[in-house]
Amino acid sequence: MTNEPIIRNRLQGEMPKIGIRPIIDGRLGGIRESLEEPTMKMAEACARFLSEHLRHSNGLPVECVVADTTIGGVAEAARTAEKFRKEGVGVTISVTPSWCYPLETIDTDPHMPKAIWGFNGTERPGAVYLASALAAHNQKGIPSFSIYGRDVQDIGDETIPEDVQEKLLRFAKAGLAVATMRGKSYLSLGGVSMGIAGCIVDESFYQDYLGMRNEYVDMTEFVRRMERGIYDRDEYAKALAWTKEHCRLGEDVNPPELTRTAEQKEQDWETVVKMALIARDLMIGNPKLAEMGFGEEAQGHNAIAAGFQGQRAWTDHFPTGDFLEAILSSSFDWNGIREPFIMSTENDNLNAVTMLFGHLLTDRAQIFADVRTYWSPEAVKRVTGHTLEGTAAGGVIHLINSGPAALDGTGEQKYADGRPTMKPFWDVTDGDVESCLAATKWCPAVDFFRGGGYSTDFTTRGGMPMTMARLNLIKGVGPVLQIAEGHSVELPQDVHDALDRRSNPTWPTTWFVPNLTSDPAFKDVYAVMNNWGSNHCAVSYGHVGADLITLASMLRIPVCMHNVPIERLFRPSAWTAFGANEPTGADYRACAAYGPLYK
Repeated sequence: MTNEPIIRNRLQGEMPKIGIRPIIDGRLGGIRESLEEPTMKMAEACARFLSEHLRHSNGLPVECVVADTTIGGVAEAARTAEKFRKEGVGVTISVTPSWCYPLETIDTDPHMPKAIWGFNGTERPGAVYLASALAAHNQKGIPSFSIYGRDVQDIGDETIPEDVQEKLLRFAKAGLAVATMRGKSYLSLGGVSMGIAGCIVDESFYQDYLGMRNEYVDMTEFVRRMERGIYDRDEYAKALAWTKEHCRLGEDVNPPELTRTAEQKEQDWETVVKMALIARDLMIGNPKLAEMGFGEEAQGHNAIAAGFQGQRAWTDHFPTGDFLEAILSSSFDWNGIREPFIMSTENDNLNAVTMLFGHLLTDRAQIFADVRTYWSPEAVKRVTGHTLEGTAAGGVIHLINSGPAALDGTGEQKYADGRPTMKPFWDVTDGDVESCLAATKWCPAVDFFRGGGYSTDFTTRGGMPMTMARLNLIKGVGPVLQIAEGHSVELPQDVHDALDRRSNPTWPTTWFVPNLTSDPAFKDVYAVMNNWGSNHCAVSYGHVGADLITLASMLRIPVCMHNVPIERLFRPSAWTAFGANEPTGADYRACAAYGPLYK
């Protein structure tokens, strides 16, 4: 393995760019002339800052496109819009240090996320334009974000205040996520698993809210490709050798009558490696297949996310998809360090979308988990004799599932000071990869996976800030998002073993404790578990609830529960008009009034 990460765009289409629109008072005869230089410098400073601090989730640099001229009227606004269209701009930020004419200069594209940074100055206050332009946006029904620094600056000051920086980054990253998803596919590998409603693919949701399309492949395609050799044979040999060297075998908990033979287990390794290769090729294609004479199969489905049904139609006869899900979801494989794939177990496409949101916002791998059990302090004491302490004193939520918990979720990637983390893939080192693999065991699948296979077994390191999230579809409302920021915790090994074995000791575990607030849904750990809207969740590294809320508002998806401090909320300015004193209700009303982004 090389320590150089694989940085490339593996999907069709160019990466979206950020368009910077320098807005100016168009009155000639001294006013415009005096503002040309500070206005353009403000735009250039904004572009430089964003390009220096952002990357796309695939590791490529984020490009900013500054308008050719300042924009003082509708003609220049139109020329800028055309330039941005040709350049592939997907999100715009208008900047100005002065009063300008709002209706003549605002960005009126209804599908492009947009923000206005109004310079907090006194000479020719950009805040006045900001307020007037936002009023125009709101009156026209084209929401825009407001960026306004707390402290007054002198005109010509090219520094970007810290509070403005935070809003610029939050807006830009969410806006790029919106633009990146548009036109991509969700690929269903199979159908509904075990009657789970989250597996039902609602095409109108993908089309109207995300601008995505849906692709479908029956799981028999895996059989066809395996039997007919429609995969890269050389890569398969490399992948199988890597797997045998690095994937440590874990405990087989099956009773003797259900234990697979050594020969069967060897065949299972061969099958699951082929399944991983085939699933990846189905998502993004593989030019090697064209060289082999399989031109159609080489194309792939341009899938930015996918899900594998598995149970029971597949797993009653073939090895479980846990290996393909876990290894694709991780930041590395036999080819080296690379961008994680978004691959959902059981084809729970709603959790896949949640994982996709988290990945595009954080650039990190995601953990897919069941929200399995709330362990109260009393229950833990009764079962183990142990008294929970510290962060875990109020109880813990057991997050566990056999499938796509990325190996990054071990927490064995480290900061320089030794703290556990999950890194953007381009920061992952060979040492990090080795540590993640060493902390993971691959256990023979348990009895209800009748076709065999292997599941990952690891325990997430404690002390990591984490955000648990889930997108749900509610009849009569549409999509809603729920968010819980918190931390991973570690339990004493004997306590972990006692609790883990009551569920499934062959699966990966994250012990999670949400941050508590005075809100009813977060008054205690039990309330979070009791208010969770699905059996599944996606877990991101870091406290990224505010970023998820910003993204959700762009897509017109209300957030039904969260524990993000109110001062971190950042939504379009129009949301205030729907109830400034009631942010959650205002979010619902605004999303209902504006409707899906691509309606």
